[in-house]
Amino acid sequence: MILVTGHAGFIGYHLVKKLLFLGHEVVGLDNLNDYYDVSLKRSRLARLEGLAADIRMDLEDGEGVKRVFAQFRPEVVIHLAAQAGVRYSLAHPDQVMRANVMGMLHVLEACRAYPPKHLLFASSSSVYGDQGGLPYRVTDRTDAPVSPYAASKKAGEVMAHTYAHLYGIPSTGLRFFTVYGPMGRPDMAPHLFATAMMAHRPIALFNHGKMARDFTYVDDVVESVVRLLEHPPSLLGNKVPFSLYNVGRGEPVSLLTFVQLLEEALGQKAQITFYPMQPGDVKKTWAEVERLRKTIDFVPEVSLAEGISRFASWFLEYYHG
Repeated sequence: MILVTGHAGFIGYHLVKKLLFLGHEVVGLDNLNDYYDVSLKRSRLARLEGLAADIRMDLEDGEGVKRVFAQFRPEVVIHLAAQAGVRYSLAHPDQVMRANVMGMLHVLEACRAYPPKHLLFASSSSVYGDQGGLPYRVTDRTDAPVSPYAASKKAGEVMAHTYAHLYGIPSTGLRFFTVYGPMGRPDMAPHLFATAMMAHRPIALFNHGKMARDFTYVDDVVESVVRLLEHPPSLLGNKVPFSLYNVGRGEPVSLLTFVQLLEEALGQKAQITFYPMQPGDVKKTWAEVERLRKTIDFVPEVSLAEGISRFASWFLEYYHG
């Protein structure tokens, strides 16, 4: 039995779809909040057939989370649910901390009461802040986040390490790098850019266009997570059963290049307006993925051009079909 929190979300949907295809028994837990269009979340859920249970619950309900664990006794927990959004977190830090920090605490407490064989949880490349040394390695310092969202994800890592140390819960943190693809979140660049381009409105590029991201296609992310299920960190000697992985393609791409590829895929020319750097943002991300490769013998494979083509095909069919 695998419990996935945030299964109506972007990564959660694709992951659960793959787990069900592989024959796993899956329980999904999501509160279906209205941070973005709930109809997209419902559309994802409508495509998930065969869930053992589809539960509506807010992770701030600690006792409720424990009841779910008591009922299903999951062998594996994949905690993806979170309040996303770097810029959103600047305006709503309280909401982000409640969802991400208290939500993580309640998942950990439920794991303490009903221990799984493996807990995997979503972290973020944002924990690296805007430090100069690239590529980002999991051994780099991450004590200088530049947004409340980043701070909340770093807090989740520290909390998981604490529970692994105290209670021996095998825990794996997944630092995702700019995940994109079909059914993606409307608040992220691919969706925002495509929507503006199809409406012949200008798109906004910050830092005067001098931005780069390690774009990672969602199927590659899912494959990485599925393979990591079978690799819980072990307790050897005094070592804490805790691991961290960068989950990225390992190749930074400028946003201007991203826009050019999206123009080709959509058949639309972008109107670009340049803006200064925004608070809480970082200029460049780049994942070093050697630890991931060594553990699961996999490096993300989908090229940016192919990934954008797949995203654009879905976007045109879903919104303009």
